[in-house]
Amino acid sequence: MVHGVPDKSSLSQFRLKRALGVLASKEGRGTELISLYVTPGKQIYDVISQLRQEYTTASNIKSATTRKHVQDAITRTMQRLKLFKTPPDTGLVIFCGALPQNGPGSERIELYVIVPPDPIRIYTYRCDSKFLLDPIREMVKVKEVYGILVMDASGAIFALLKGGNLEIVREITSGVSGKHRAGGQSARRFERLREAELNSFFNRVGIYASEIFLQVPNLKGILVGGPGPTKYDFVDGDHMQYTLRGKVLSIVDTAYVEEQGVEEVVEKSPGTLLAVRYREEKQAVQKFLYELGHGTGLATYGEEEVRRSLKGGIAQMLLLSAELKKTRLYVKCQSCDHREERTVSTADLHDAEDEIKNTPCPKCNNKNMVIDETKDLVDDFADMAEQAGTDIEIITKETAEGEMLRDSFGGIAAILRFKQSQT
Repeated sequence: MVHGVPDKSSLSQFRLKRALGVLASKEGRGTELISLYVTPGKQIYDVISQLRQEYTTASNIKSATTRKHVQDAITRTMQRLKLFKTPPDTGLVIFCGALPQNGPGSERIELYVIVPPDPIRIYTYRCDSKFLLDPIREMVKVKEVYGILVMDASGAIFALLKGGNLEIVREITSGVSGKHRAGGQSARRFERLREAELNSFFNRVGIYASEIFLQVPNLKGILVGGPGPTKYDFVDGDHMQYTLRGKVLSIVDTAYVEEQGVEEVVEKSPGTLLAVRYREEKQAVQKFLYELGHGTGLATYGEEEVRRSLKGGIAQMLLLSAELKKTRLYVKCQSCDHREERTVSTADLHDAEDEIKNTPCPKCNNKNMVIDETKDLVDDFADMAEQAGTDIEIITKETAEGEMLRDSFGGIAAILRFKQSQT
């Protein structure tokens, strides 16, 4: 089956990460597992031609079992390649091999196709006991990292925004005197002393900024915020390392300096952070919470209620927690063809299978119930949403909103186009 599509949607990214997790758990005997990375401009017939040569070379493998497994995997890979006239725009990745199902001797050929989110740069064919995953793992790493500096005359806070994760790195106090001088000091002398303290503070902020932000290999830019003019004086002065000064993308006025100020910078930064998952996830969940809190009737949550809204075609946006570890079971009776559906924890799947086998059919009372199909709950909902033309957002646990969706609303919620009928 094909995992992922050549886009950066939260659903495709979630599916790709999940597929990589499954593939990482696979292990074959010896060097029986094939990993094939095809670059976008590669001719399919050239790839098939090389695989034919690899098939011939595999005939020299001494072990009859290994030889059969490798040649079967090459054959299956060539058959799948023939379905493509040309590679997709970002290339093609195929994993194929004989994988044990229940100990030695139970091997079965499994094949996985991935359309990567970014272009494949190097054509690669490899046989090993594990699939080669590092090249595609690099593609799902968060590449957009922003530095955040919030400051005023009292102190500064440094943070990193990595996709959906906001991390407070360091907080410092300034040591700068207040604006009102102590008795007996002349105004001019007090201002000179305060200016010296402020300059020393700015230099310390610059040093910490270098220590923190220069260590980030993929730093996309720096956002500076804070109440009052202090932040402008710092940026305009010669206190920040020149490469960092060139990375300052925006300066934002905030009401706060501490962690609230960092959150405020994220919320107020124009355009710059629109593509960052952190902001998108927060906005999606906050929209749901607004509709729910204001009693507009345009928000619903829970598995059954959200299913109902999707079937009725009234769900505008589906919110699913990336932490949903559940499976949808499609059950039927082999005696009378009675059908039903159940949702179980993925960890309890085997127990659920045993229970279903020993449960009489509610229609004919025969113990002949079997699982006809299993589907990951995220995929089950995503399929329904795609059929209904509903937008889908996969929400991680990295934000407070993401944790709330998971813990308070069961990880399943929807924003509606119009109110649900109560009938």
